[in-house]
Amino acid sequence: MSERSRIVAVEFEDERKAGRLLAAEDGTVVGYIAYFVLAEPPHALVAVHTVVEPGHEGRGIAGGLVRTFYGIAAAEGVPVVPLCPYAAAWAAKHPDEAPQAPAEAVAAAKARLDTDRSSW
Repeated sequence: MSERSRIVAVEFEDERKAGRLLAAEDGTVVGYIAYFVLAEPPHALVAVHTVVEPGHEGRGIAGGLVRTFYGIAAAEGVPVVPLCPYAAAWAAKHPDEAPQAPAEAVAAAKARLDTDRSSW
């Protein structure tokens, strides 16, 4: 089978302590979402940056990351605050999969990012 015709599944792994949701193919990281958790009320997962490594763009990896991120948040019963421009655009295109975060969670996420750039 040629490399072109070989289909490799992208696997997603939440590295919560590192604040990264990873996308990997054959054990190699090909993309990630950098995020932080609002642990104090209002609780939320905050997407700050979405990256797809060069040579892997245009294959739906970023969309898969954001979809998976929203799935993790839904399973935990918390909203997503998409401060990352890509995640925000994806959410606007998929409102059925990406419920809008409460205003207080958005404000808290922006305040934390403004005061603590190490959050990402």
